[in-house]
Amino acid sequence: MAILKNNKISMRQEYVWQLPVRFYHWINALCIVILVITGYIIGNPPAIQNGSEASFSYWFGTVRFIHFVTAFLFFFNFVFRTYWGFVGNKYASWKNFIPYTKKHWKEIWEVLRVDIFQVKCKPSHQMGHNSLAAFTYFLTFVAFLLQCLTGFGLYAAMSTSWFPELFAWIVPLMGGDLAARMIHHALMWFFIVFAMIHVYLVFYHDYIERNGVTSSMIGGWKFMEKEN
Repeated sequence: MAILKNNKISMRQEYVWQLPVRFYHWINALCIVILVITGYIIGNPPAIQNGSEASFSYWFGTVRFIHFVTAFLFFFNFVFRTYWGFVGNKYASWKNFIPYTKKHWKEIWEVLRVDIFQVKCKPSHQMGHNSLAAFTYFLTFVAFLLQCLTGFGLYAAMSTSWFPELFAWIVPLMGGDLAARMIHHALMWFFIVFAMIHVYLVFYHDYIERNGVTSSMIGGWKFMEKEN
């Protein structure tokens, strides 16, 4: 931790997001973008025709291949983040993501008053995630898991690999192929909406809090006004 000073204000600097967390974040973001694009094409394939030789016209198969490879990367990246939630620093710990104390719920209400209801101007400054953001990320982790289960469950029907076959029980549990596909598709739209809100709030909080929330996911450091 370091103290930064200028003529008006003193700031303390703290290393918040460790390198594995930052790698997870950007790999996850890239995977979601690729999975959403390829998944949308798979769900709504355009009627593209051309007169070229068949081996050069396998574009839909390529889209599916990219989707499946990225899904494996997305899954194991998520598994790694689950592990890091137990061995990382206090900001990466799973204890921050589940509101199990009265303090957590009070902070959630305070953030709602600033971000949603806008009846309070001064934000609650936190070095890590505030309680509302942390709980929201926990819900996305649940959505990540459900997306992986339905995705690999659907893939198991067309794969002879041992790993997808581990999830073959998912589709019957969900009520059949159609139900699993509908859940998988709905979650895609959940991630699209979440990403838009996430990017907006990151820049919003970066502006009103001015503590390096945007750059912290690149360099790991955040800033907060030093208490006198």
